[in-house]
Amino acid sequence: MCPGETAATDAQWGDRAFERQYRNWMGLRWLVCSCVRVHDQQAHLAWRLSRGKCKMHEERRWFAGIDWASQEHVVTLCDGQGKKIGQRKFAHGGTGLAEMVDWLLKASGGEPGEIHVAIETPHGPIVEALLERGFNVYSINPKQLDRFRDRFTVAGAKDDSLDAYVLADSLRTDMPLFRKLTIAEPLIVELREWSRVDENLKVERLRLANRMWDQLWRYYPQMLELADDLGAYWVLELWEAAPTPEKAARVSKKAVSRILKSHRIRRFDAAYVISELRKPALSVAQGTIEAATSHIRVLVEQLRLVNHQLADAGRQLDRLCKKLAEPVAGNDGESVPGQRQEHRDVTILHSLPGVGRNVLVTMLAEAPDALRRRDYHALRNLCGSAPVTRRSGKSCIVMRRRACNRRLSNAAFNWGRVATQHDPVSKAKYEALRARGHGHARAIRSIVDRLLYVACTMLKNGSPFDPALARKENAAA
Repeated sequence: MCPGETAATDAQWGDRAFERQYRNWMGLRWLVCSCVRVHDQQAHLAWRLSRGKCKMHEERRWFAGIDWASQEHVVTLCDGQGKKIGQRKFAHGGTGLAEMVDWLLKASGGEPGEIHVAIETPHGPIVEALLERGFNVYSINPKQLDRFRDRFTVAGAKDDSLDAYVLADSLRTDMPLFRKLTIAEPLIVELREWSRVDENLKVERLRLANRMWDQLWRYYPQMLELADDLGAYWVLELWEAAPTPEKAARVSKKAVSRILKSHRIRRFDAAYVISELRKPALSVAQGTIEAATSHIRVLVEQLRLVNHQLADAGRQLDRLCKKLAEPVAGNDGESVPGQRQEHRDVTILHSLPGVGRNVLVTMLAEAPDALRRRDYHALRNLCGSAPVTRRSGKSCIVMRRRACNRRLSNAAFNWGRVATQHDPVSKAKYEALRARGHGHARAIRSIVDRLLYVACTMLKNGSPFDPALARKENAAA
């Protein structure tokens, strides 16, 4: 008999209450069987109720996968059990994205917060449209999606419809492997765009300067001895004053002196510049000088434009960083410091050794979620400072992480390089790593790894970097 089933007999619990039952085997058998039946019925009822509750809970969740493209997007919608509800294609554009949102709501019959959407990109108009409407959006690396695709086909088949379904079903079964996306603060969005514009302009400037170097090398190598940065304003003006060796022989000292003075060039005087330009010229074929100077004339105009745009991008980045560092105004008009995490992060990160404007804006623009969570492990993965271990049996290989954010990786490398020049602790660690046989890049990554840990600790505590703290702790010890 089961505990609590006193209705089956009038006897009370105890040894003496069951004495006559053991003497009557048939009565005992009936009692035990009835108890088991009652217990099984209650267990089955409880299982059905719990199953019904889980089923009701799962029915309120839908999973969608979007295989996006430039012209049209394939969308697959599944329920909580993986059953495909529908699949449609939508044209890229305002009308198409609006139809996609309406179809997801109508086909599922749920609210936007109950629909989870998987896509292979963490940004773009599709992601922004879904986030603005309140959908749960998740991104995944295309390489991971390729591994998920092997669950459904081992023959290597691939099409847009299959990818959309794989995204939806994988999100249903392996949601922790996806990265949930959020709407970034408007200032962070603008900062990210200006940061990328600034980087693209620097790449374009370097490309134009290399083209100019190639043309000067053809007929005018004397000018290459004067400057390493051919995109500088004073170099462009000097070339316009003396574009060929023939005109350099007639240029006046006063004109060269005026160019150097206006751009504050003090490392050499006008006499030295003229002596360099008037060195023996190359003997080239007819028409080479005319062709090269025509090409350089176009490059000079482009370099001036890029220099102007770079200066404007720098001013915009300074403005946004200053705005992010300002405290938020309260309802009474008084400043309320530390109301938003980004407002504290700017000041704290900028206090770290080796962090300049470029490193600061790259960290804020490319890793806002990790900084907001103070997630040290996510930051070291994004920056590429966390190594990758491949272990199998007796083999163990530790390799550099290449699956990382390229812009963050470059910024972190420059951060570590400058920190070894200005921070005594970083410099000592770098020298110790080099003494152990590590290469320059490997040592810099270790410096970055330590600085990221220090940065996360400072962000958690809300305190800026104190260079004297380490010395005080060492003295106390």
